[in-house]
Amino acid sequence: MLKVQEIREIIKLVDQSSIDEFQYEHAGTKLVMKKNNQAEVQVSAPVQKVQYIEKEVQPQVVKVAEEKTIQVSNEVAETPKQKDVDDSSLHKIVSPMVGTFYQAPSPGAEPYVKVGSKVTESTVVCIVEAMKLFNEIEAEVKGEIVEVLVKDGQLVEYGQPLFLVKPE
Repeated sequence: MLKVQEIREIIKLVDQSSIDEFQYEHAGTKLVMKKNNQAEVQVSAPVQKVQYIEKEVQPQVVKVAEEKTIQVSNEVAETPKQKDVDDSSLHKIVSPMVGTFYQAPSPGAEPYVKVGSKVTESTVVCIVEAMKLFNEIEAEVKGEIVEVLVKDGQLVEYGQPLFLVKPE
């Protein structure tokens, strides 16, 4: 709900402007101002039925959220099991920052590396975009790409493994 001071400021702004009508709706509150040499202000409070509907909908929302949490937990639990076998001898190329992972320098271009690609310490393997800056990520190890762990366009976290490399 808007505070009295905020409503006064809106009235002042509408009065000084060339607009004749102003409407604002948020969370069931509606503010209507019409200007014809006189300012008319109408403020209506939220209808009680909305509150009852929200109470009926909440259990459904919670149920869906729980199902999603279970699915995510299952995926996370399965992923390490598949990779634990191979991880001991493989080098992980990790993201040095939070951002968006890109396999190629531009959309539609060939990826920097694929499974089976040979890399050196200075080979660019991907780009991580952070705050509109595109940061090239280098392999930092000589070897062969064994697995790409993230998808193109996926958000990645700091320290998240991006590639598995079999060192030479």
